[in-house]
Amino acid sequence: MELENSVDPSKTAFLVIDMQNDYCHKEGSLAKQGLDVSGVASMVPHLMHLIDQAEMYHVPVIYVRTIHEKSTDSGSWIHRLRGKSQTDLCRKGTWGSEFYKLVPEEEDIIVTKHRYSAFIHTKLDSVLHTLNVRNLLMAGVSTNVCVESTARDGFMLDYNVVLLSDCTAAFTREAYLMTLTNISQFFGTVAASNEVIDCWATLDKPGMKMTT
Repeated sequence: MELENSVDPSKTAFLVIDMQNDYCHKEGSLAKQGLDVSGVASMVPHLMHLIDQAEMYHVPVIYVRTIHEKSTDSGSWIHRLRGKSQTDLCRKGTWGSEFYKLVPEEEDIIVTKHRYSAFIHTKLDSVLHTLNVRNLLMAGVSTNVCVESTARDGFMLDYNVVLLSDCTAAFTREAYLMTLTNISQFFGTVAASNEVIDCWATLDKPGMKMTT
């Protein structure tokens, strides 16, 4: 499918996944565990610019966040990282669970998840159907974990997936590139944010539909 159709504002939602302090900040939980979060800094300007452009063209922006609490801490889940206990990440009500660099407005859509994929036991699919969305723009962290998990599930649910190469970050370059290859071959399209903006710029004015 041509990129223009896959980012049609009348059928597209922009998913911003796990842009939270524990994942992105140098003082967050993952950075303190030794993971490299430096890739976030270079992608944030692209992400913020695309959010502005999405709002201009009336593309709904959906902020996805991870919140963990005792009621969702199954034994397998808290030991998911090579068997190590993981109980301090994005805990409910903590600084680490707050959004990083982004401040959603009161009317913005926020989806809370408790697993890698934003489709598992959340309201996301219902929200997308309510908005009559068929295309998903994917951004956030980590490219190879929560972003890819959500992209895979979105594809399996028959959404057209566009992964934004300059609006995602992973903790290693290898993991980031692996996901870009995987998505482009099996689950959707990989594109840069400027390519999406160029498609939207072909509209006569913001808010007009690309297709009828």
